[in-house]
Amino acid sequence: MTESTSEITVDPDIYSATGYDTDPGDLQSDTTSIASSIARGRFENGRRYQATKEDDYWGPSDDQQFEAFEIGHLLFRLLDHEQPNSLFRAPIGDSPRNILDIGTGQGSWAIDVADLYPSTTVRGVDIFPPPCSWMPPNCIFEVDDVLREWTWKEPFDLIHMRLMYGGFSQEGWDQLYKQAYDALEPGGWIEQMELDVRVYSDDGSLKKDNQLWGWGSLFIRCSERAGRSLRTHETMRGAIENAGFVDVHEEKYKIPIGAWPKDKLLKEAGRLQYAHWNAALEGWAMWLLTHFGEPEPWTKEEVHVFLAKVRAELRDPHIHAYEPANRVWARKPTKEELK
Repeated sequence: MTESTSEITVDPDIYSATGYDTDPGDLQSDTTSIASSIARGRFENGRRYQATKEDDYWGPSDDQQFEAFEIGHLLFRLLDHEQPNSLFRAPIGDSPRNILDIGTGQGSWAIDVADLYPSTTVRGVDIFPPPCSWMPPNCIFEVDDVLREWTWKEPFDLIHMRLMYGGFSQEGWDQLYKQAYDALEPGGWIEQMELDVRVYSDDGSLKKDNQLWGWGSLFIRCSERAGRSLRTHETMRGAIENAGFVDVHEEKYKIPIGAWPKDKLLKEAGRLQYAHWNAALEGWAMWLLTHFGEPEPWTKEEVHVFLAKVRAELRDPHIHAYEPANRVWARKPTKEELK
């Protein structure tokens, strides 16, 4: 998808009964079936989280969240389907040797890249194992904390991250970018894509009394009390530059939520983004609101009531909401440039 922050044209047919099909079941049935054998974690409010630290990461690691990851992966590939490579922007050439995917989630990006480059070793790392029953022989998954000392011996041609917002404190991010810089081949690339968790509309259809109006700001405040800001989309470019990377590129997008756009590609993207939200809502909200909600931590029941209102707004064809996204890719200087 070509970079675009211009206003998205609304399809007038969305107000008919057949024009606004956002049933997530229809979309999720088309996504890859996700295996249910996930390593033991801890359970809280009916969701599975990583087993290591209770205050470490807000996101669940269970079937429902992996399904959301899968839909998100399909969404990003759809948005970039007109590009020569719908998986990343970094110009790494035709024969990279080693690629690292940090925060690999359900592993689909790493698997697709391994299929694209069968002679390349692709490593996916996360704090929980992906639910993969099969992977290409050149794809390796590891469970590790990337803020610890890296033990990989081979330098990487590309280090990729996506939807890692709220994963670390700013000090953690600075450390991670420095480790990525050190682990790349001279001339190697880093690439990161993140969403702005705030929701917008260009035509005034999103009102101040809508739950979606303050959705993102609420979670940004919660995340900052947790010490892991969700503003990663705003801070990543500067932090990547500060780590020493050069040749920095940035793209900004508007991703519609729902089938309201007139443009066919954006309409399909909106359907996928609706399904992505529908699958991910509880996982995004539950831990942050029950630990850092305002004016005091919420109960599980309060979260469910809130999410029911949000889902109702997501189904409303009169709300033409979108979520911004940023992608940054940058290069480690070559040996000649460092002389």
